Amino acid sequence: MRPDTPAETVDHPAEAARLERTAGLHPEDAEALLLRAAAHLELAGDRPAASTLYDRLLSSPDGLENPHLVRALKASNLWEYGHEAEARAIIDGVRAASPRDPAPWVIVAEALESHDELEAAQETFTEGTRLLLADVQQPPYSMHPLLFGRHRVRRMLGLPHDDWDVLADTLHVSPVSLDELHDPKRVWSLGSDNPAELEAEISRLRAELGTYREALSRPFPVAVLHWPAAELSELLEAYPSLTSEYPSHETHLTTIETSLRELASSGTPNLGIVTGTVPSYEAFAASEASSPEDVSLLPQYATTLAARGRAVAWPPERGAVCWCGSGQPYGDCHGASN
Repeated sequence: MRPDTPAETVDHPAEAARLERTAGLHPEDAEALLLRAAAHLELAGDRPAASTLYDRLLSSPDGLENPHLVRALKASNLWEYGHEAEARAIIDGVRAASPRDPAPWVIVAEALESHDELEAAQETFTEGTRLLLADVQQPPYSMHPLLFGRHRVRRMLGLPHDDWDVLADTLHVSPVSLDELHDPKRVWSLGSDNPAELEAEISRLRAELGTYREALSRPFPVAVLHWPAAELSELLEAYPSLTSEYPSHETHLTTIETSLRELASSGTPNLGIVTGTVPSYEAFAASEASSPEDVSLLPQYATTLAARGRAVAWPPERGAVCWCGSGQPYGDCHGASN
């Protein structure tokens, strides 16, 4: 998650410090928490401190879930405060590593773009797209920024649309088309004395901002708690009073899907699922000076797991396996009646 709240609204250094403390308490979530802390430090203007956090992650003896993402973020940050040569070297390394996650590709390409390296940015977006879209019929949501960024840079370079640009157009859901949003002439509209041109540009900017905010808000979903079968059995064996909350595992899974669909139909955005474990829940209850048998702790536990970056977005992307752990495609399992 890359927070985008202005510094005058949020105390970014304090939030970074809080996230660092939380990472110390929950080392299993340190990577996600420290990345958010580094983003807050960048927003506060303390880029050297952010680089220190990236270095701390990269030197972790336990390894990282996504080291290419951390390196990409470090490169982007370094370039912003004068370390261009080091940033370029890291960017070259990320591209050579060919990560299978679109996020590092987007970050390094946007770093090049922001420093007017449009040809290199276009090449980077294209490399990532070619690698990750091979034999993929329907790009997952995580691929959209890669396609949209590529479309934007190619529009700025005056290149003709190709098949991937057309695909980006079809995936774009804003009322303002990508061609309008990425029109290089838009910058001239901002200096126009014509009220109609200014109003049109404001509408385009609002649409673009809405798209970005939707993407940025996704890592903080409204989360529903899921217990795998073995964990639920252990939980009920240790705390039988919770049987009233969880009469059976099958009922528990059905309740999760029903709850999420009801939330979605009511207009609640950014829904997700967090998976609980008994030791983690017991530790949470102890930290709250309460008993694990207190059912009011369950939604609090879910919210805490989501805040630590443990949530998985619901519904799953097209073709993805079901959230329940059955191994079946979601559309053939709990999503069958969607």
